[in-house]
Amino acid sequence: MNRSLFPPSLAAAAIAACTLLSSPAVGAADAKPSPAQVARGQYLVTTSGCHDCHTPMKMGPQGPEPDMSRMLSGHPETLVMPPAPALPAGPWLVTSSATNTAWAGPWGVSFTANLTPDADTGLGQWSFANFRDTMRTGRHMGRGREVLPPMPIPAYKHFNDRDLAAIHAYLRSIPPVKNRVPDPLPPAGVAPVAQK
Repeated sequence: MNRSLFPPSLAAAAIAACTLLSSPAVGAADAKPSPAQVARGQYLVTTSGCHDCHTPMKMGPQGPEPDMSRMLSGHPETLVMPPAPALPAGPWLVTSSATNTAWAGPWGVSFTANLTPDADTGLGQWSFANFRDTMRTGRHMGRGREVLPPMPIPAYKHFNDRDLAAIHAYLRSIPPVKNRVPDPLPPAGVAPVAQK
């Protein structure tokens, strides 16, 4: 486990994402996406820091780097995490896994989601409305459990519909990766809540 403060790159990505908004397009999400829409979605995913957490890190020749063979597939299902370490004294907030896909803090332990279009373990069955509502409300599928840190919902909820539709179109265009991400864990001493 790598102990760190909330990475500045996530805050910067959240701020950058807020500046990339374009005007909304009603009904654009329901039509077959154009190559330009998919390209816009790829640009937004790349510049908004999605790979920072949703693509597992691996050790490369220059240090940690995204494992693009598992692009946007979330926390690896084969990586079973030990109990999160206690935070040291001082103003520490989180600990994270070496893959940057498991995060422990006052909320418990969160695992980054599989954003690929796999129908069983990713977003393959999510409609645009499910995706949009999740981003707007910070709730899974817009109505379920809370989306936990480090996901920067306070920034990403400001994407307009056109940009969310582009992101959704791009995520549906990438190769599906079968990878069942574990459910979040509650803070120590709190009983788990059934997932919706």
